[in-house]
Amino acid sequence: DNVTALPLEKVTIAQSLKKAGYATGLFGKWHLGNRQEEHPSKRGFDEAIVSNGKHFKFVTDPPVDYPEGTYLADFLTDKAVDFIERHKDEPFFLYVPHFGVHSPYQAKPELVEKFKEKTPADGHGDPVYAAMLASVDESVGRITAKLDELGIAENTLVIFSSDNGGVGGYQREGVQAKDVTDNAPLRSGKGSLREGGIRVPYVFRWKGTVPAGIVSKEVIASIDLYPSLLGVAGSEKPEGYPLDGVSYAAHLKDPAKEKVERDALFWHFPGYLGAGGNTWRTRPVSVVRSGKWKLLQNLEDRSLELYDLKNDVGEKQNLSETQPEKAKELLAKLDAWRVAINAPSPTVNENRTAGEIQSGKKRKRRAGS
Repeated sequence: DNVTALPLEKVTIAQSLKKAGYATGLFGKWHLGNRQEEHPSKRGFDEAIVSNGKHFKFVTDPPVDYPEGTYLADFLTDKAVDFIERHKDEPFFLYVPHFGVHSPYQAKPELVEKFKEKTPADGHGDPVYAAMLASVDESVGRITAKLDELGIAENTLVIFSSDNGGVGGYQREGVQAKDVTDNAPLRSGKGSLREGGIRVPYVFRWKGTVPAGIVSKEVIASIDLYPSLLGVAGSEKPEGYPLDGVSYAAHLKDPAKEKVERDALFWHFPGYLGAGGNTWRTRPVSVVRSGKWKLLQNLEDRSLELYDLKNDVGEKQNLSETQPEKAKELLAKLDAWRVAINAPSPTVNENRTAGEIQSGKKRKRRAGS
């Protein structure tokens, strides 16, 4: 039942900004469809080079030549900087979804050697992973430096974020997966709906417009990016096209006065995400976050977990029994949302026997079946 491509009738942020007069470019990971009609160049991006899977000797779509030994993060940054230089005198939207720090864990040898000399600390002790992070950091620095050099930093909003938490925190959960890093004090990591899996950095830079050095306590999510960028660009959303998120454009400009108007955020994962030894990074679960409160409903047995994230960001104290009214209130919000969007429920996989499900083994299927 898993959908692996963005349906062609969906209107992307690139299509909306292109319609508003922006030059649009994407260099990096796509993961929204591999057919030619699903390529980002057909989904609103004037220029698009897709690459993921390897950090050295990588393949690009469309094919692009590059010198032997080139590191993917550097290649993508070269293309991004070139795009900025060519479009500096017009509105542009540049999306650089790095494949770093995704596996396979490969980094530039000179950076690996640099981090080998450092003492591990706080669960961070992998020099290759650190070197990959350093390459992404260099990329961000090169892009922001180019904006400064061209004198357009005060007219350009830069956003840095991630799609999920780090690959770590599993061992504490009894999950048999390698802890490449650690998300402490957050619980668990990538693939989980615990805070270690879904709480990510969101950094904004817009010289002269977004106040520097401010930490916002407002709760936002990546679904808010679309309406927020439309708000920054002064563009309307596609007619008759619902957007899931809310705009935080006004909050960016005046965080002390403008709040992000939302009642709750929701997650729904009606499946399993595996690890080793028949353990799971996540089982079927639905989540609602409202203010400081977070409720998880485990869909296998309908049990509830309630956490006060303001005082317990590590999700250690389940308050569902001591705060039953709050749990009931949040469950009602979650139920209403699932009904409104027709959220799918977990279904039995009829292609596997009970023994295979228990052992986590896949049954081989004959060709044509």
